[in-house]
Amino acid sequence: MEHGHRKPKIAVIGGGLVGLSTALCLCDSLPQCSITIISETFSPYTTGDVAAGCLIPHAYPDIPLPQQKEWFKETFDHLFKIANSTEASKAGISLLSGWQIYKTSPKEIYPFWSDVVLGFRTMTEAELAKFPGYSFGQAFTTLKCQSSLYLAWMEKRFRNHGGLVRSEKVSNVWDLHGKYDLIVNCSGIGSRNLFGDLSVYPVKGQVLQVHAPWLKHFIRDGDGSTYIYPGIGSSTLGGTREKHNWTLSPDAKTSKEIFDRCCILEPSLQASKVIEEKVGLRPVRSAVRLEKDLMVKNGHQLPVVHNYGHGGGGFSVHIGTAKTASRLVEELIIDLRHIQTKSKL
Repeated sequence: MEHGHRKPKIAVIGGGLVGLSTALCLCDSLPQCSITIISETFSPYTTGDVAAGCLIPHAYPDIPLPQQKEWFKETFDHLFKIANSTEASKAGISLLSGWQIYKTSPKEIYPFWSDVVLGFRTMTEAELAKFPGYSFGQAFTTLKCQSSLYLAWMEKRFRNHGGLVRSEKVSNVWDLHGKYDLIVNCSGIGSRNLFGDLSVYPVKGQVLQVHAPWLKHFIRDGDGSTYIYPGIGSSTLGGTREKHNWTLSPDAKTSKEIFDRCCILEPSLQASKVIEEKVGLRPVRSAVRLEKDLMVKNGHQLPVVHNYGHGGGGFSVHIGTAKTASRLVEELIIDLRHIQTKSKL
């Protein structure tokens, strides 16, 4: 971390949703640093590109709800500003209203995030009449990111901020030692091999992109197994959750099951045309890993900040976790300066 007049160099591993948003956050909070994203894949080949990008939080079992709510609110507020700006169409961010429906009433009629989204209320009998077999529902307006547009928009902003992008696979984090002063790990499922974290595992998700321009409202089964999210140009139908399944190829039988399930909720989909089948591996663990880590090998130190394990809820909290990761990076830089000053004394 010996700089003189040299800019401290930070490498962000991972060019997906979490890596891009964290790198952008670092550009804003640490303009004195040089920031490089290193990733084997970028949009349109990331997990985020498969996601519907609709902001409805998935609860993490091992993170206190107030913390999850804070991350969600920071993300919602940030994207709401973009949705109300001239950048909205380029960034692919828009408001989306719809219904979350249940066969039996959930334990929580008002989930922890209900006062962050807009106009949250319970559904009326007349609205529920649209969904035979469902006895309870919640109506609200949230935000949706068209992932292909949003990821490309973030990457462009990062480059315009002077950020550097390297397209390569990091097989051993120690290969970056000496070239960078600090590493930010946003490698998602890659953290299994790169950092030996076996608590993060893949949950395969398959979705269909269909052409159904008449759809204007999202519909989500309360357990999240079936959903319809209208977007710019196409609607996303889902989904699946297959734990420990590493296959990236779509399964035709699964596609038919998804389509049939969605047609039960929205019969007009029978007339829609399937454009594409997509598969992504959600990096799931019981809590997002957000912490400082000082790795040591042969007397050398490698400071790392981890930000990964967002599972299927990345879009809902990505700005909140990026801001937390940026604060941890700032703290680590200060910590290391103190250590160096002491060692010189």
